[in-house]
Amino acid sequence: MIGTSNGVERVIAAFAAAKSAGRGALVPYLCAGDPDAATTAALLDTLGPAGSDVIELGIPYGDPLADGPTVAAAAQRALDSGTTLEQVLALAAAANARGAPPIVAFTYFNPIVQFGLERFADALVEAGMCGALVPDVPLEETAALQAAFEPRGLALPLFIAPTTPPGRAVAIARASRGFTYVVSRLGVTSARREPDFSWIAERVGALRAASPEPLAIGFGISTREHVRRACAIADGAIVGSALVDAYAGTSGDEAVRRVRAFIEDLRQGTTREP
Repeated sequence: MIGTSNGVERVIAAFAAAKSAGRGALVPYLCAGDPDAATTAALLDTLGPAGSDVIELGIPYGDPLADGPTVAAAAQRALDSGTTLEQVLALAAAANARGAPPIVAFTYFNPIVQFGLERFADALVEAGMCGALVPDVPLEETAALQAAFEPRGLALPLFIAPTTPPGRAVAIARASRGFTYVVSRLGVTSARREPDFSWIAERVGALRAASPEPLAIGFGISTREHVRRACAIADGAIVGSALVDAYAGTSGDEAVRRVRAFIEDLRQGTTREP
């Protein structure tokens, strides 16, 4: 019997709550197990009170195609500390039980296949996770994931790049569940390369007319000003490498202190002009 989740609804509701408060949603990324499980647990408990609306929790993987050097290094540290998929699920389950914001896994297709698609979807539901982002699966190959996720109410946000043709971008947005990830620029994730906002406003306008799913901008978002510009255009801002950089080399209470300060600062950029 398939277990069900309200994952899609929880993610959409988080974006809607931010909108009703006159701001965009803040979506930070953490790599589970970096530098250790105890620090990840503490950071998951910190992100919500600091101002996060949805959390992307990375499952460490040795061949992270979309990840820049910062996130790839975090994944390697997590793997070196012995982090497993089962441990990531346990961290998410515990954080969810303590009232964390909606948590969406960030992973790649190969680990899911190795674990088993149906088994992975069931495990997300059991852990109270809301779905997964899988950046290396193109639109034409999402059918198997959709077949596993949709009956369980799990979100499956898809990615739109600057080079995605307009018609294809509309098709991706219509197939996305939970939100659509609008990639701000070409290349891999990195806080050291500026996001490119020049093309996004027009693209977001076209996507809004095609799909009701929230739109969040990611890749290169690293400052309060970046968040402000992203939230002025779209429904939310995704911050990954810059957050990992904020606590890299620390653990425990020091990592929590740095992450809290960083997220609280970014949160100030989510408020939209009246």
